[in-house]
Amino acid sequence: MSNDKHLYDYPGADVTVRWDERLCIHVGECGRSDGELFVGGRDPWCQPDVSGADDVVDVVERCPTGALTYQRLDGAVEAAPDHNTVVVANNGPLYVTGDLQIDGAADDMAGVSFRAALCRCGESKNKPFCDNSHEKAGFVDRGAIGASGKGYDAPGGPLSVNRATNGPLLLSGNVKLVTAAGRVAWKGTKCALCRCGASKNKPFCDGSHKAAGFTAE
Repeated sequence: MSNDKHLYDYPGADVTVRWDERLCIHVGECGRSDGELFVGGRDPWCQPDVSGADDVVDVVERCPTGALTYQRLDGAVEAAPDHNTVVVANNGPLYVTGDLQIDGAADDMAGVSFRAALCRCGESKNKPFCDNSHEKAGFVDRGAIGASGKGYDAPGGPLSVNRATNGPLLLSGNVKLVTAAGRVAWKGTKCALCRCGASKNKPFCDGSHKAAGFTAE
């Protein structure tokens, strides 16, 4: 275990897996993977030596929240994907992948440099990250996107995700938005995404946070 109470290390001969409980929303990509790398109820829950290092990396990089990361003894590290992508989950968060620079991320949240789940219901106690509060809040939005955006010249590059005080998430960089059904719907270089849960034009901000009295850093 790490010295930080939020971080748990699972060392193996070739790779160490780290779990950050602050970011985990129990999507289950790890526990439902083939094999016995992650087994619920087992102590330790993660045993990296039951799989090859490449298999461990494959499973860890499936984690959509950045709660799972790895350190390989051969020095290989996770790389940003070729495209910056936001998937608007059905009744859930914004799943963001790419070369991410997220305002509000702690220095030791290594995983969110590439993968993150961001709150869009307005109720998370861990903003800007999702903590599954949308489930108790009864947040409903099916993840459709109407607009198509202005496009961009080339994919990739840094994607900045900044928080407007008491307002939306401000994205800057080449990014594509994908509906919950999997359709690539919007491409552009700048957008403001609702994080109060009240917009009538989700996932985009329409200024509803003001009337809703939304407050957040």
